[in-house]
Amino acid sequence: MPDVNFQGPAGRLEAKYFNQNKPGSPIAVVLHPHPLHGGTMNNKLTYRVFETFVRMGFNVLRFNFRGVGNSEGTFDNGIGELSDAAAALDWLHAQHPHTPEIWLAGFSFGSWITMQMLMRRPDLKRFVSIAPPAGLYDFGFLSPCPTSGLVIYGTADEITPPHDTEALLKRTVRQKGITLSAAKIRGADHFFTNHMDELTATLTAYIKQEYGKNKR
Repeated sequence: MPDVNFQGPAGRLEAKYFNQNKPGSPIAVVLHPHPLHGGTMNNKLTYRVFETFVRMGFNVLRFNFRGVGNSEGTFDNGIGELSDAAAALDWLHAQHPHTPEIWLAGFSFGSWITMQMLMRRPDLKRFVSIAPPAGLYDFGFLSPCPTSGLVIYGTADEITPPHDTEALLKRTVRQKGITLSAAKIRGADHFFTNHMDELTATLTAYIKQEYGKNKR
């Protein structure tokens, strides 16, 4: 798994990249949790999601947002980080211009950035949002949600109570033909402590179900 660097809006961004070396493989970018609360691309859950996409045959990139690790720049309250995510998708897509599908996944703060990207990138095929901070950030930009995806959350989340996530799912309007799937993992806290295997199984099942579908 090589270390790579690519140009972001605020300077070079540090990343880890796995190339399947197989023409026609799908691609996925994985976004880490909040930079000011210890979030990095090496976060355990972020790594597990990355590893799952690799195992499912994707070319995968995870990277440090600006100001994290060796990435240049400073934290920008989500505005710059959204641009960083766009740069990451552009970089990975440039490596695999003929990919059949583009996926985006994020955990916590990264899931907020992920869901904002849906409104910018009509080429996204699916998204995965893990423990979205529904009660902490405004998700009103989903008007309506243009891409089908999976939301995974825990019933014992101490940072984002499950009822906030469930309320977000209920009020989110979907475009025609768009499906928002929800997976509730009982007893899981915000970091899915002791529930990582269940999260991985849930993600794996969703990828198997959704990869290659013709309809968005």
